[in-house]
Amino acid sequence: MKSARQSSPSAGFGPRPGIALVSGAARGIGQAVAAVLAGEGLTVVAADIDADALCKVYESMPGLYPLALDLRDRAGIEAAIAGVEAEIGEIDYLVNVAGVLLPGHGVDASDEDWLESFAVNCHGVFALSRAVARRMRERRRGAIVTVGSNAASTPRTGMAAYAASKAAAAQFTRCLGLELAEYGIRCNLVSPGSTETDMQRRFWRAGAGSAAQVIEGSLAQHRLGIPLGKLAQPDDIAHAVAFLLSDRAGHITLQDLVIDGGATLG
Repeated sequence: MKSARQSSPSAGFGPRPGIALVSGAARGIGQAVAAVLAGEGLTVVAADIDADALCKVYESMPGLYPLALDLRDRAGIEAAIAGVEAEIGEIDYLVNVAGVLLPGHGVDASDEDWLESFAVNCHGVFALSRAVARRMRERRRGAIVTVGSNAASTPRTGMAAYAASKAAAAQFTRCLGLELAEYGIRCNLVSPGSTETDMQRRFWRAGAGSAAQVIEGSLAQHRLGIPLGKLAQPDDIAHAVAFLLSDRAGHITLQDLVIDGGATLG
């Protein structure tokens, strides 16, 4: 396949917008990130475990390449990244979005739910970031954003496995950014609160409340509510990711941008 590197300039990404890989791109925040980055002139490799959903979303979009990818398969990740760089081009930007939310209290969570949460939310971020960052390091350029959660820093009832796995991924991203800084590679976090996505709606259907209750807050669940009075939309997160990847954020690294409408009071 001929290299798909874009040549047209893009606002904020300089004269060579480059290639971005986005995990969890079949729906929700990941889909929004892929669309925003493509709109900025980047070539986007949209990765997700759901190959059918990927094809439905991206088959008619020029400049976007679907990639079936299971973040629990480390050997598969290495092979996939090598294939992308050989067939499409060098990866300049990585966005870790893929995640799972398996609700349950800490003492009631099954071993399977705990291990699956870490397999995707933490170990998947590690394996994909490692595969891409090794190549970025050789080229001495690149930027990585991990989409985490405000639950990584604020305890939430019924979300022990999710919060713990997101916290681990967040600290890994910071350490990675510190280690890669000397190579000119920036690593940052975007941490959403409640966002209007299918994953959030599944969480509510599992008995974890509703949009109205999240916005209002719950004394029983020790939630303060959302001061802005609304849920985040996927595009709210996607535009923040695009900013942190771009040259406009050229001196920003190791930072965590929380986008939760004030729910965790800053």
